[in-house]
Amino acid sequence: MALFDVVILLVVVLGLAYHRVPIKVWTITIGVLLLILTIFGKSHFIFLAICWLLYFGAAAFANFKNLRQSYFTKPIVAKLQEKMPPISDTEREAIEAGNVWWEKDLFCGRPDWKKLLADPQPKLTEEEQNFIDNQVETLCGMLNDWEILNDLHDLPENVWEFLKKERFFGMVIPKQYGGRGFSALAHSTVVVKIATRSVSTAVNTMVPNSLGPGELLLHYGTDEQKDYYLPRLAKGEDIPCFALTGPEAGSDAGAITDTGIVCYGEFQGKKVLGMNLTWDKRYITLAPVATVLGIAFRLRDPENLLGKGENIGITLCLVPTSHPGVEIGNRHWPLKLSFMNGPTRGNNVFIPIDWIIGGVDKAGQGWHMLMECLSIGRSISLPALSTACGKLTYRTTGAYSRIRRQFNTSIANFEGIEEALGDIAGYTYTNEACRIMTAGAVDKKIKPAIASAIAKYHMTELARKIIDHGMDIQAGHGIQMGPRNVIAPLHLAIPVSITVEGANILTRNLIIFGQGAIRCHPYVLKEINLFAEPESEERLEKLDGLLLSHIGYFISNLARSFVMGLTGGYLIFSPVRGPTASYYRSLTRMSSALAFLADTSMMLLGGALKRKENISARLGDILSQLYLASAVLKYFRDNGEPDSDLPYVKWCVEMCLFKIQNACDYLLDNFPMRWLGKILYFLIFPFGRSFQRPRDTTFNKIVNVMLSPSPLRDRITQFCYVGHNDNDPVKKIDTALTESIEIEPLWKKFQNAIKNGKVPRYAVFEEQMEAASKSNILTADEIRRLQNYNSLQSDVIKVDEFTFDLSKVVI
Repeated sequence: MALFDVVILLVVVLGLAYHRVPIKVWTITIGVLLLILTIFGKSHFIFLAICWLLYFGAAAFANFKNLRQSYFTKPIVAKLQEKMPPISDTEREAIEAGNVWWEKDLFCGRPDWKKLLADPQPKLTEEEQNFIDNQVETLCGMLNDWEILNDLHDLPENVWEFLKKERFFGMVIPKQYGGRGFSALAHSTVVVKIATRSVSTAVNTMVPNSLGPGELLLHYGTDEQKDYYLPRLAKGEDIPCFALTGPEAGSDAGAITDTGIVCYGEFQGKKVLGMNLTWDKRYITLAPVATVLGIAFRLRDPENLLGKGENIGITLCLVPTSHPGVEIGNRHWPLKLSFMNGPTRGNNVFIPIDWIIGGVDKAGQGWHMLMECLSIGRSISLPALSTACGKLTYRTTGAYSRIRRQFNTSIANFEGIEEALGDIAGYTYTNEACRIMTAGAVDKKIKPAIASAIAKYHMTELARKIIDHGMDIQAGHGIQMGPRNVIAPLHLAIPVSITVEGANILTRNLIIFGQGAIRCHPYVLKEINLFAEPESEERLEKLDGLLLSHIGYFISNLARSFVMGLTGGYLIFSPVRGPTASYYRSLTRMSSALAFLADTSMMLLGGALKRKENISARLGDILSQLYLASAVLKYFRDNGEPDSDLPYVKWCVEMCLFKIQNACDYLLDNFPMRWLGKILYFLIFPFGRSFQRPRDTTFNKIVNVMLSPSPLRDRITQFCYVGHNDNDPVKKIDTALTESIEIEPLWKKFQNAIKNGKVPRYAVFEEQMEAASKSNILTADEIRRLQNYNSLQSDVIKVDEFTFDLSKVVI
């Protein structure tokens, strides 16, 4: 009977904590329960005495504010003040830039799935779809990527003119300024399609539409600046670039050493207030051909001419590249790609003060402006490139693996190849889902700072894995450069995506969780801001309320994690029924675990967590995989939950859960206090590991879709450009795939004849056909069909050959 009392008490306490009921409710409920157990129960008086002591202590702490403030809040605030990590101005601006969105739900342990699924499906407008079907299709047909990369090292002049004429550089500029006024989804989709044809062209196209003068002017420019520059940018009369990175300011872009000194100088024959700028920038895309240059620099005002003090801070300005003293024209050569990229410099270049983006009012606000616009760029441009890499590799490598035969069978039949193909298939599906959901958030006027970092890091890393697998499968065909090889340029391009807009190592180890913990947590940012205020009774009152709520939040997530672990998540609400219901439950379970682990890590490590990068990275991995899995479920729901997609959804979500499991394992096995790590692991996984890698049968199901034409294959590779010319390598491999399926029964008949000795095994193909004809094994029509397919298959697997000096393709 005493055991029954303990179980009842434990269930009630866990239930109240699980649901995080108000203080008065749990105070009364537990008090009444203890009274009943004391009167009617059979528990030992020592056990009851301990329970009553704990109850009175907790109830007094929660209900008597003055007592709590005197003996808890004041002492703990003093200690926390010492442990609170210093936050620099640039860190604070980065943290406060942009918005949090769905990632906050995932971080806090209670994702509102109904809210996510109720969001309208992001869709292209009719005008946007027509642009993709016509202007983008025409552009792709104009491009010869081999010529761009190896002969011209630039886009052909007619391509540049077409991009300007059709306002590709003004996709995100509103129509009132002469732009196309497209959505973020349309911008992303245009980049996807172009990148499947030419990454260099895609980069030249996307940069003016992402982080650059156009985006900054739209959000922060003065009316005069918008009216002058935006129509010129939309029509391509001006080519923009934005100079942020320098020799001493790479991933740590806040370490800018470029300077501007407020002073009077001469401009157009008049003495005006302005700035003397000195800068040295590198890696600037479009700089060699830009006509208008955006510059980030530190502005100083020694004479306080602007009335803002001496050190004003990071500021942004626009300078015509024709202005005296501006140096451009030299190029970098990023992994032999041909998009325009190079340095720009200037020494004591005087410019008027009204060339500051947003005017004098925005002086010193440059870092905040950059961080907000960077979150948009990370949400669109690099995810689009990554998705394009996946789509092209999926379409061509899947077909190639069926067409290419070794040991008398398609290489797709080898389990090792199938495993690599499975990764290509699953990661491509994941990237497409993430691309659409994240672009959809931008179209809702959200600036998803954390979600964009997740998308940038994980989509580029998944693209790297996709391309590596594609290269492995295509083997010799993949490494021989030439017009026939469409995936080698992707192999060259993906390290660039991984490096830019925050190197991936930095993004994973410092940004995703480092900023996410502060922005997504319901209390931490408020607490940090209050700690920065001077001491006062009002401050103490606010901190007391926040800390009490924070404690309740922590206890609730602890209880939820343990209960969900004990029940395997089976009691968790799922917004859907059917085969995906368990995935919503599992993700909710791990969302609660993340909230619990994040709070535990922050409370125990405090400011030291900034230096514990592996802990931060693994917590960020959990948040990221929750986001990617959410995107897959949202994509599946938005597309009508077709049965054909279920193996893909199963593979993608199970892979995300498997990676979450691994992240938890690595985190807790390396926790600074090993004994505590083992306790935390038991609380979350009381029965051991809960999630495994997708089964081989699931790999097989998703790979089979790659190996034959189908509506699902077409949807996954939608917007992958397929040329209209029979010599186009993607069209050629598509044609060969269709032919291989139609010829399959006849090919088997031919192979059986070889197996039975009626056709010589090691003769050349034409001799085999002659033997089959003489033996009446094959009809003349069957021989013709086999010869045609063999010729097509040989052409597909053929690699390019060059003259000795590599100057000309001969085959």
